[in-house]
Amino acid sequence: MKRANWLICLFLVCFHVSAVIAQTKADIFGGSAEITWLGIDFTQTKFIGSATQFKDAGEITSSEFRDKYIPGWNQLFVDEQKKYDVASAVKRAEVKYGMDVTEKSNNGIKGNFFSNDPNDYKKLDEAKIADLVKKYDFQGKTGIGLIFFIDGMSKSKDEASGWVTFVDMKSKKVLLTEYKTGKAGGFGFKNYWAKSFLNILKATEKMKG
Repeated sequence: MKRANWLICLFLVCFHVSAVIAQTKADIFGGSAEITWLGIDFTQTKFIGSATQFKDAGEITSSEFRDKYIPGWNQLFVDEQKKYDVASAVKRAEVKYGMDVTEKSNNGIKGNFFSNDPNDYKKLDEAKIADLVKKYDFQGKTGIGLIFFIDGMSKSKDEASGWVTFVDMKSKKVLLTEYKTGKAGGFGFKNYWAKSFLNILKATEKMKG
């Protein structure tokens, strides 16, 4: 009898654990779990082509790309929340904002953003994303976080590519990551590429996990 009770308890524990895991993934789009928008990470990004094709930009250095354009693109998600509607993309009435997380990583970028090698457009994969997340400083935040890891920005393709990534910030585990591309468009260097990030956000709505 005691053995039977023990087996029942073990079954219930295992069932509860599996249910929690399933619920965690389901909560990304279908649940009520709180989601924090962490911003766009450009630490792995390569810009393929010449930025001087944009007359308003002139010759852009890597430091200018890091210090001017990256903060500008991220700030659009704060200043224009109706347009860059993260909450709608993840089927929430609202989301939290914790963009200081990616800001810290982006501020530490060193090296050259620019490349003429088309093979640099897609260098990341699921395993590399998982490694990046493990090394991330989430600054004590917990719950589900959403980050875009931008892989490449190609002038010849007129699009940017990136990994839409949902993470458990406490365990630093990737819950879901998918590769997406977004067509660019608009006047001027900043607006042209902002459109691609908006389109990647719209593609997030179609993710089902």
